[in-house]
Amino acid sequence: MAVHILHIDSNHPLLWDQLEQAGFVNHEDFTSSKEEIEAKIQDYQGIVIRSRFKIDQTFLDKATNLQFIARVGAGLESIDCEYAESKNIALIAAPEGNRNAVAEHSLGMILSLFNNLNQADAEIRAGHWNRESNRGQELDGKTVGIIGYGNMGKAFAKKLGGFEVEVLCYDIQENVGDENAKQVSFAELQQKVDVLSLHLPWTPETDKMVNTKFINGFAKSIWIINTSRGKNIVTADLVAALQSGKVLGAGLDVLEYEKLSFETLFQEATTPEAFQYLLNAKNVILTPHIAGWTIESHERLAQVIVDKIKTLYYY
Repeated sequence: MAVHILHIDSNHPLLWDQLEQAGFVNHEDFTSSKEEIEAKIQDYQGIVIRSRFKIDQTFLDKATNLQFIARVGAGLESIDCEYAESKNIALIAAPEGNRNAVAEHSLGMILSLFNNLNQADAEIRAGHWNRESNRGQELDGKTVGIIGYGNMGKAFAKKLGGFEVEVLCYDIQENVGDENAKQVSFAELQQKVDVLSLHLPWTPETDKMVNTKFINGFAKSIWIINTSRGKNIVTADLVAALQSGKVLGAGLDVLEYEKLSFETLFQEATTPEAFQYLLNAKNVILTPHIAGWTIESHERLAQVIVDKIKTLYYY
């Protein structure tokens, strides 16, 4: 019996082509609402998504023949994973596909912040040649802390291998440290780091994790890089720390105000005051959730998903 797969987001064409070549039957619907998809989901054994809407219990109850959900991305927070697994639905993600892209983006943000690259570029374009005020600092000699030492954290630590830095990691899993990062307690991380990089999923435990208490627990003033999920940081608390100097600068690829789809920014019509501060801050770099969104990762994510779907059925 043929396995019918519904694609509800566009992806690299190799995903569709290779699944077709492997004998799967592809269907696409990039425009229907969640309710319209629910009305026909019983006809499919597989679904391929990015983040268009949440796969919740209502959706899963209607997906009576669903055998797998494949998300072309790193996290599965848009899926009620526990309920899906209770229905014996396999969950597939592709953190291997964009970990290198995220690592490079994180490193690029640090180097840009340390060397005032965005600020200096803007000033020259405005006709100002300010050398002293754009004097940078070097990454060598610093301690970099990574919270979340999975695919993304490990890839970032590997990139730091070309610098003379101490790399520490903290993770809820034990014994995940390696030759690129020493695993330490959270207390030790807070005592030592100069730069903090977040590589976490968005879970009830990490939601609003980076708040005033969290930030003030660090012994030094720190730089913060977030390429994980926007809701892991309380933006207003981050802004307060930027204003006080407890946070020296921030590189944010993700924002608290993003919609679940990641395709648009605001959940409200008005611009939050904290976000307005970030827009005007010279020591803040903002990018639109593109850390894992390179030309190469677009193809690699699709390939990882194809390989995992094929493995589910053929190996």
